[in-house]
Amino acid sequence: MYAYIKGTLEEITEDNIVVEASGIGYNVKVSTTTAELLPGLGSEVKVYTYTLVREDAFSLYGFLSRDDLEIFKKLITVNGIGPKGGLAILSVMNADALRFAIMAGDAKAIAKAPGVGNKTAERVILDLRDKISLEDTLHGFGVQEAAGIPKSSGKTGTDNVMKKEAIEALTALGYAPSDAAAAVKKVEITEDTTVESILKAALKHMF
Repeated sequence: MYAYIKGTLEEITEDNIVVEASGIGYNVKVSTTTAELLPGLGSEVKVYTYTLVREDAFSLYGFLSRDDLEIFKKLITVNGIGPKGGLAILSVMNADALRFAIMAGDAKAIAKAPGVGNKTAERVILDLRDKISLEDTLHGFGVQEAAGIPKSSGKTGTDNVMKKEAIEALTALGYAPSDAAAAVKKVEITEDTTVESILKAALKHMF
């Protein structure tokens, strides 16, 4: 119903905010992560929304990006993951981390969300794996595109291969795929970068 709400941030709690727009205060349910990223009270915000209408409820769920909104809409199509579960998952990992966990089959990372067990996490992976783009997943973690370098660049292709190999190596060492990808994403790529140097730098971010 509402694509987004743009207005003044009037209230913030752990899982709900109030945005005033045109004299109306909208209650919007948000993830913990979203609540932490919001500006201060009195600031203008733009919140992308999902509207849930039931016989006994009319609820708005808000996100700071369309990306988060789209992954939330995919999550709630999974049996056993309602809006509350979707927000719980996005409270422990962002959209990029969730996509990689799904592609990597990392149920343990998804199951860190409150109220989401291993079986439910595995169902998320099973149901959404075919709906997640591998290219978008790797791009989100910096594997498909080094910062500031177009996809078509030959150097980017080399960087992509090195980052992917580093992630695979960390995973082989026993690290969760999502954690490995997040660590590799933080590594700055230079002319002299090698897979070994990426690994060493990434390991520093693991602790």
